[in-house]
Amino acid sequence: MPLQRRVPKVGFKNPNRVEYVSVNLDALQKLAEEHKVSAIDFATLKEHGLVSRNDLVKILGRGELKAKLDVKAHAFSATAQKAIEAAGGTIVKL
Repeated sequence: MPLQRRVPKVGFKNPNRVEYVSVNLDALQKLAEEHKVSAIDFATLKEHGLVSRNDLVKILGRGELKAKLDVKAHAFSATAQKAIEAAGGTIVKL
């Protein structure tokens, strides 16, 4: 049996994939309530332990957002973007 038929095949790992750390709207609401934060950026998320130094942040739409927040992140889901703007906040993509 030739070697290429004896060795099992393995999947494909995309070298160009961009991996984000996800932060949901309920975490942003919790920050706004507990720490009285009105603007959320990378430094704020890092200070409260939600992201690390070299992470890319994506805001996802799980949960409910009641506070008016100015959010700066690398990416936003469509539902998160609608929820932030519906609450009166603004988004900025880094």
